[in-house]
Amino acid sequence: MSNDHYIEFKKQRELGEILSDTFGFLRTQFKPFFNTFFKIVGPYLLVMIISLGFYFYSFRGVLAFNLESSNDAFSVILMVISGFALFISAIAAYVMSQSTVLHYIKSYTEGKGIIEFSDIKKNVYDSFWNFIGLGFLVGISIMGGFLVCFFPGIYLYVPLMLTFSIMVFSQKGVGDAYQYSFTLIKDNWWITFASLFVIGIIVTVAGYAFNLPASIYGWVKMGVFSGQVDGANIEGYFLDPIYILLNLIGSLVQFLLNLITVIAGVLIYFNLNERKNFTGTFEKIGTLGQTEE
Repeated sequence: MSNDHYIEFKKQRELGEILSDTFGFLRTQFKPFFNTFFKIVGPYLLVMIISLGFYFYSFRGVLAFNLESSNDAFSVILMVISGFALFISAIAAYVMSQSTVLHYIKSYTEGKGIIEFSDIKKNVYDSFWNFIGLGFLVGISIMGGFLVCFFPGIYLYVPLMLTFSIMVFSQKGVGDAYQYSFTLIKDNWWITFASLFVIGIIVTVAGYAFNLPASIYGWVKMGVFSGQVDGANIEGYFLDPIYILLNLIGSLVQFLLNLITVIAGVLIYFNLNERKNFTGTFEKIGTLGQTEE
């Protein structure tokens, strides 16, 4: 694949450059990136969306529950099964998604803009359980921080969001990546927090914008704008196929918008790594030496 408009990841960046290069990478790599992404993540994403659709549909059993009705009891069972399927498929989809993005960028940087699909796919599947383990460790840590107090949760969130990039690009194990994230973030916590905060606002606002049609349609169906809210029609509101479809589309878009956060996180990682270790600088010096020879 062509390496035109190659974006160098291994260099120091300010916040504005992180944002511009995040969207620049998506723009220049749009076709090969999403082609690779959907080939690997597509099946898991499809199962997640189907499970979400059944979960929306099963709300009928909760809204009109009747122990004496076998149909309502079946709806509740369907909700439990679809909820469990949604939980498992969502974990798999998000893990595969993040791993695919990181290994795509790793192949992209190693090939100077040229990727190897077979290597990306192999690395994604080989690292699946490492991502699961690290994700569990990170999730428990951040959750514990928020339960103790809000601010410890925020403090832990910043370095731990970089652990996945550390694991892939620094080739560290789960425990080492977890520990090294605090070393990498040292003296740069505030600038990293600011970068993640701005990116989070952009992704959140975009997500709300794409979920707005479903909300407006639901309000119209329930008569919110006309002032004639029909509480008896709430079951039909949740079972309306258009409402379900709009929610599924919104959920899919929200899932894809999270890719922006992952890519920006990689740029943040390389920015901090370059400030601390000068990896990219040393690689360029080595390349210049080889060229002269």
